[in-house]
Amino acid sequence: MDRTNIISIAKSTLEIEISELEKLKNRIDDQFAHAVEIIHSAKGKLIVVGIGKSAHVGNKIVATLNSTGTPSQFLHASEAIHGDLGVIQKQDVVLCISNSGNSPEIANLVPYLKDYSSALIGMTGNKASKLAEFSEVILDTHVDVEACPNKLAPTSSTTIQMALGDALAVALMELNDFKANDFAKFHPGGSLGKNLTSKVEQFLSSQKPQVSEEASIRDVIISISGSSHGITVVTNADQIIGVITDGDLRRMLMKGEDISKVSAKDIMSAHPRTIEKDALAKEAMKILKGNNIGQLVVTENGKYFGIIDLHKLLDEGIN
Repeated sequence: MDRTNIISIAKSTLEIEISELEKLKNRIDDQFAHAVEIIHSAKGKLIVVGIGKSAHVGNKIVATLNSTGTPSQFLHASEAIHGDLGVIQKQDVVLCISNSGNSPEIANLVPYLKDYSSALIGMTGNKASKLAEFSEVILDTHVDVEACPNKLAPTSSTTIQMALGDALAVALMELNDFKANDFAKFHPGGSLGKNLTSKVEQFLSSQKPQVSEEASIRDVIISISGSSHGITVVTNADQIIGVITDGDLRRMLMKGEDISKVSAKDIMSAHPRTIEKDALAKEAMKILKGNNIGQLVVTENGKYFGIIDLHKLLDEGIN
């Protein structure tokens, strides 16, 4: 099989699944809205139940819901009927996912799911199934065609389940007024969380180069060379007067001036860009990139506090 055929197969698969997603979109109705209202008003958590491929989908839905403000837990259908039903409390809502709605494990389980919870929502492709019969709300996920060439392997059907789970999560986010900062609270370790919550102070350099405005060029060179940033801050009692970079030194030397008569204030760049230590790190990155500079002076209540470096932020995933 050549690459042209492979690409054609991929496009055909996506076309089938896109078609099924369009049909799903047209089926969204009051049943979906009712399901969202039930989950939103629940006093307990959402228990998502599934088996087989639907179990994998269920785990993903749970992960999405937990990270977007709807406390959820996955329960495998085969484990449920062997003791794990105890995880369901009466104030919980159950979302049971099954394409056929009639697999033996699901058929045996649904009466208990209904009795043990405050409400049972069925996500199924078969509205005449046992799952649908016991469900207070039915989310219709039937597909006309699986993308599998044998029309057997769950492909379109699991895509539909996943998409409907995302729709539930997003609708609940809106109802809960769940914002970016809320999202970041559940993602503190990743790049996303860092960009939304990390403060400048967390990435501050351990070095704090500075000289007075009357400092000699020799003292300026020693200060710049004593840190890894290629910059020193010119201060007057912790008030920032300007900055001097190694580039400023090179430009001064190229002019051929008598350096014995030059002091820090003569070659500094006045009014440098600064940022408060409590500002978000992503704001520091914005200033660094916008001004094409490698270091930024950090302040505390307007006074010199330290240096933050572009490469440090990049290494930490701040963008």
